[in-house]
Amino acid sequence: MKIKFYKYQGAGNDFVMIDNREGGFPVKTETIAKICDRNFGIGGDGLILLENDAESDFRMVYFNSDGNESTMCGNGGRCIVRFAHDLQVTDEKMTFNAIDGLHHAVVDGDTIRLQMIDVQEVEDHDRYLFMNTGSPHHVEFVKNVADVDVYNLGKKIRNGSPYFVAGSNVNFVEVLPNKTLKIRTYERGVEDETLACGTGITAAAIASYVRGFVKESDIKIEALGGKLSVNFDEKNNTFENVWLNGPAVRVFEGEIEI
Repeated sequence: MKIKFYKYQGAGNDFVMIDNREGGFPVKTETIAKICDRNFGIGGDGLILLENDAESDFRMVYFNSDGNESTMCGNGGRCIVRFAHDLQVTDEKMTFNAIDGLHHAVVDGDTIRLQMIDVQEVEDHDRYLFMNTGSPHHVEFVKNVADVDVYNLGKKIRNGSPYFVAGSNVNFVEVLPNKTLKIRTYERGVEDETLACGTGITAAAIASYVRGFVKESDIKIEALGGKLSVNFDEKNNTFENVWLNGPAVRVFEGEIEI
């Protein structure tokens, strides 16, 4: 069985995209994991299906590279916005449904702006902060993020107390003198460091605001894969109108036998 695919990346976070509006894609864990395998498949941090939706322009269904359906992926969301626009499914402004609910998005030239869910609660545990930005995120501030052993330390935190089996994404964040953030992220499901994580970048921006490291609500973030920004409104410790902004581009397309 041949499947048409497209490869997109947002700040180095890369995804296999499939137009599944007519159905027919065989959703099997082992099939998706093989497609995402960087040695034996196309390669990607995840696979995303674009499907029809009765309430919005389309539905996003996201799978991690281990083949399991997962929670919201911010950079994946920005990539599917670019994908939908490239396919002429929508114009520059659109809405789509994902596992965490309805999202608004805008194609603004090279920049994709994606509205994330409201963040109702931020847990501050002194050594780290925790919140759900569509996916669960542990955020730690460090002096020099380049020196952090992200794979081993991130893996330990992801599987340890209080997260255990469900796990959490783990972010290490450095605040630069100009109030820009530098971030590195260990992603569950990928089970490795990725070049960028949209929900993690969102969590880092909000955490930096909660801790008082930045006073503005329009925050610049440098990931390994590129530069993004987050803006939001804060009302009574709730974060609303949260937007993740940055590039998302098509890399290549082709067919794969599965």
